[in-house]
Amino acid sequence: GKGFASVNVELRKTLDLYANLRPVHNLPGLQSRFGDIDLIVVRENTEDLYSGIEHRVAPGVTESLKIITRKASRRIAKFAFEYAREHGRKKVTSVHKANIMKMSDGLFIECSKNVSKDYPEIEYQEIIVDNLAMQLVMRPQQFDVLLLSNLYGDIVSDLCAGLVGGLGLVPGANIGERYAVFESVHGSAPDIAGKGIANPLATILSGILMLRHLGLADAASRLLQAVQHVTTKGEYLTKDLGGRATTIEMA
Repeated sequence: GKGFASVNVELRKTLDLYANLRPVHNLPGLQSRFGDIDLIVVRENTEDLYSGIEHRVAPGVTESLKIITRKASRRIAKFAFEYAREHGRKKVTSVHKANIMKMSDGLFIECSKNVSKDYPEIEYQEIIVDNLAMQLVMRPQQFDVLLLSNLYGDIVSDLCAGLVGGLGLVPGANIGERYAVFESVHGSAPDIAGKGIANPLATILSGILMLRHLGLADAASRLLQAVQHVTTKGEYLTKDLGGRATTIEMA
């Protein structure tokens, strides 16, 4: 691959930001195929194929190691169930490909299932990742909290963003025991940098997640109301949302 090593991945490893949290909701006034999306994507953030352990076996043959540990799997499962309990969520769905990767993904769902026993009030289910992809574009309303390992979580969270209008509308949080980093998940978009056309909502919504994490619920609520007011009124929307406003005008 081209480019330099991911700074985000390095931050997650260095600060042990093991939980990636991506709430996916519809915003009022913005049309999408489904009008009632309310999903929480919880992604393990430190291992799996993103461990970056790969090498060349022989000319034309490479090998990447998929690392799944009991410690990381139990930790992210507990995070998902604690989040569900704290926010009144009813169901956690663990996503896997254990029909093929019986040991690695098998360990992930084994840990998820064991942790689920400590939360009897929350429904627990498992689903194979390819079936999940199909179900999400047919009936996404059937899911509540999705629990995924690193690679599946990266892919599925972007798919979920597409259900509500794209990456410009979805916030992200990387949370650890001591530190947390909040970011819009769409990347730096160098092709439109400096043009004043980028959608600022993902960054603003990430700020709302940060305020909540800091215990500033009132400020977070007021900022969310402001976002909803702007999207409902529809007067200041960036081009990707069908409007003509610049980034600064919308912000």
